[in-house]
Amino acid sequence: MAGDLSEELLRVVNLTITYSPPASAPVRALRDASLKINESEVIGILGESGCGKSTLASAILRLLPSYAHNDTGSIVFRGSDLLTMTEADLRKVRGRAISLISQDPALCLNPVMKVGDQIAEVLRAHLAIGKGERRRRVEELLQAVGFEQPRQIYSAYPHQLSGGQRQRVVIAQAIACDPALVIADEPTSKLDAALQAEILSLLSEIRKRRGTAFLVITHDPTIFPGFADRIAVMYAGGIVEAGTTEDIFRKPLHPYTQALVRLSERYLTNSGETKMRFPMIDGEPSDSTRVNPGCRFEPRCVDRMHVCIDSDPQEVTHNPSHRVSCFKYGK
Repeated sequence: MAGDLSEELLRVVNLTITYSPPASAPVRALRDASLKINESEVIGILGESGCGKSTLASAILRLLPSYAHNDTGSIVFRGSDLLTMTEADLRKVRGRAISLISQDPALCLNPVMKVGDQIAEVLRAHLAIGKGERRRRVEELLQAVGFEQPRQIYSAYPHQLSGGQRQRVVIAQAIACDPALVIADEPTSKLDAALQAEILSLLSEIRKRRGTAFLVITHDPTIFPGFADRIAVMYAGGIVEAGTTEDIFRKPLHPYTQALVRLSERYLTNSGETKMRFPMIDGEPSDSTRVNPGCRFEPRCVDRMHVCIDSDPQEVTHNPSHRVSCFKYGK
């Protein structure tokens, strides 16, 4: 049963993350990112590769590399700041209360281990139940993600399954401990159009049955209509626009969002049943190693003004559900 959409589950406040790898220039991966997720809500994070989407997900899970520095901000999950938690307390959250669906099932599944045993390992790590009960629960999970013969799938190895079947196994792992929040990193990027629709339908059904909230990360805006409640659009480490799915698709405000929506409309018109790669907008993405006092999108923006060169726009509330960082909407 779905939870109360008005009840806050997780809040990210002014999160800034810098990568300082050895012998390389520092990279500002996140810039003052703020985000709220309510119980049972589907939130989309949309943006090009390198915009900070995966860094945000890794920060929530406290899985950033050792050379990442949390400069400012907090990540509060059900009243507790994940950034200040002890490792012991974090282990009770990661994998149990918050879980991850990885982008590539082929890389996160052990090729020499039965898929059922891999799901059972998640249960063994977090729940004090016996082997027989774990087996029963795994078969229930496999059935819940759409396998009609769960016992047969339990004993299969990853290479014996199709790409769509492997994705379902990874989803079963993610929901094994009935988490409150699942982070899905490009969950459909390696699937064709038909399988993509099946996986999105499955995630929606899981949300409906279990009350699970989802944070879905993607470069492809076409997956969100009819699936996500709200969308945050990221560019060069910052959230440039956030609103309901209807706000973003029917009344996009930021020039970057407008460009993405135009491309999505063209993509849906031309792709038909063939799952092509979603195109990029014109121009080069922002260089995160350079200190730029102005708007990061200014070099690619068709609506740029002189003020955009030297000043970074502040966030403006367009309506209670819709906010944007752009001088076009400033006072």
